[in-house]
Amino acid sequence: MATKLTLRIDEELIARAKTYAKQSGKSVSRLVADFFTLLSQSDEEEAFKITPKVKSLYGLLRDATIDFDDYKRHIEQKYI
Repeated sequence: MATKLTLRIDEELIARAKTYAKQSGKSVSRLVADFFTLLSQSDEEEAFKITPKVKSLYGLLRDATIDFDDYKRHIEQKYI
């Protein structure tokens, strides 16, 4: 059951929230509800649904010594 909630928020923030809501196709109420839902999720992995493949990549480049010039060389070799 939906219940009304009154919040005291700066007018400028309300205007930005309304603009964002319109751009995302949601109501401000839906944005607030989504935010509270996210806050209530205690397990970070559940909140972001990290897949096993992504978990396996964690820390992979920790000791990498790649710099911008290496990346630039790679792009040049790949596309030029």
